[in-house]
Amino acid sequence: MRITMIGTGYVGLVSGACFADFGHSVTCVDLNQAKIEALREGKIPIFEPGLDQLVTSNVKDERLLFTTELEPAVADADVVFIAVGTPSRRGDGHADLSYVYAAAASIAKALSGFTVVVTKSTVPVGTGDEIERIIKEVNPLADFVVVSNPEFLREGAAINDFKLPDRIVIGIEDERARLPMTEVYRPLYLNQGPLMFTGRRTAELIKYAANAFLAMKITFINEMADLCEKTGANVQDVARGMGLDNRIGTKFLNAGPGYGGSCFPKDTSALAKTGQDYDAPLRLVETTIAVNEGRKRAMGRKVIQAMGGDVRGKTVAVLGLTFKPNTDDMRDAPSLAVVQALEDAGAVIRAFDPEGMEAARPLMPNLHYAKDAYDAAKGSEGIVLVTEWSAFRSLDLDRLRKTMGGSAFIDLRNVYRRKEVEGAGFNYTSVGRPETSSQRSSSTANAAE
Repeated sequence: MRITMIGTGYVGLVSGACFADFGHSVTCVDLNQAKIEALREGKIPIFEPGLDQLVTSNVKDERLLFTTELEPAVADADVVFIAVGTPSRRGDGHADLSYVYAAAASIAKALSGFTVVVTKSTVPVGTGDEIERIIKEVNPLADFVVVSNPEFLREGAAINDFKLPDRIVIGIEDERARLPMTEVYRPLYLNQGPLMFTGRRTAELIKYAANAFLAMKITFINEMADLCEKTGANVQDVARGMGLDNRIGTKFLNAGPGYGGSCFPKDTSALAKTGQDYDAPLRLVETTIAVNEGRKRAMGRKVIQAMGGDVRGKTVAVLGLTFKPNTDDMRDAPSLAVVQALEDAGAVIRAFDPEGMEAARPLMPNLHYAKDAYDAAKGSEGIVLVTEWSAFRSLDLDRLRKTMGGSAFIDLRNVYRRKEVEGAGFNYTSVGRPETSSQRSSSTANAAE
C-alpha cells in the first residue's frame, strides 16, 4: 500500500520505517528541511536501538522516502497517518492539538480520491470528530474517512513493539476504513498480531487509559517502597509477591524515583483534564500525578540525607540522566528534579549518561559531564544511580570506591545487592529495602520516641 506519514518525530519515524520494512511504500513528510536532508543521509535525530539500520536499508530499497512536500505525498497515498506532537499545553495541562489540526487542514487541501486519514498521535477523546470536521470544512468534496490508531511503543524497544504488538487498536466510524486498515497491518498476521476494531472515541480513550493505569502501578509500588522503608520490609519481595498473581502481573512494579518520559506525564495530565471537562473526575489519576511529582523531589532529599544531611560544597556523581535506559529522551526525567535538589543544596554535580548528555546539556548547563562512570565518580563524596543503563549494572565497585573521596552509594533503581556494595567499602542506600541492622535499630528507636 501507499502510506504517507505526517511527522518524523519518534512515533512517525519508527512507524514509517516499520511499515516500509513490511513492504509498503512509505513517504515521511516533515516541514523541517534540515531534518529531512539529514534523514535522507541516514542521520537519525533520536536514539532508538536498531532504527538507523532499519531506515538505511529501506531507503536503499526505495520503500522509504523523506520529503517536505506534503501535497503530492498525500495525493498519492491510500492511507495518511498523522504522527505529530501533542505536548502538554502551557497553563492547563491539556494536550496541545494545534499541530494535529494544522496537519488535518493541510491534508484536506491535498486529498485526491478515497483516502483513509489515521490519527497515530496520542489525542484526547473526540479529536477524530474535530479532524473530520476540519477536513470537511477545508475540502467539502473530499472522499475520506478518519480513523484512530494509537501507538503503544516503548522507547528503547519500539521496533520490537511495532512488529510484535500486544494489540493493534483501530477505531472506525465508517466501515470503508476496515479493509484498508486490515491491509496496512496484514504483514503482522504471521505473527498473530491481534487487530481490535472498535469505535473511534473508544480507541482514543484506550491509549490514555492504558498509560494512566501503568503510571498508577509505578506510583503505587513507590508508595509501598516508602512504607517498606518505615517497617523494615523489602519492596522487591512485596512486588514479586504481588506480581506472581497473574491478575496483577510483574511489570511496572519496580520501585524508583518516579516515572517520566514523553508519554506518562503528558497523557495522565491530559486524561485528568478530560475527566474534569466531562464532569467525570478521575481522582486516582489526579492523585497519581501529584504523588509522582512529589516523588521526584523526595528523591533529591533522600540523596542529601544519605550523604549526611548536608551536601554544600560536596561533589556528587550522577549516573544516568535519561528517563529510562536505551533512549536519549530527557523529557520529564526524574534526574532533572534530583539534580535540581542537589544543586539547590549547594552540591557540585559530575554526571554521565551513555546517550543522553547532549540532550541534557541545555537543561542542566551547570553539570560537569564526564566521559564514563569512573570519571564521574572521580573525587566525589557520593554516587547516585538514577537510570538503570546496562553499563551501570556491572560496575567495578572496588575501582569505583578507590576513585572517590567519599563512600555514599545511593541506588535509586535497586540495581545492586547491599552485601556486594558494602563489601567494596560503600555506605549503601537503596529504595524500599531493609537497611543495615544498625540503621534499622536507629530508625526503630527514633520511631519509638
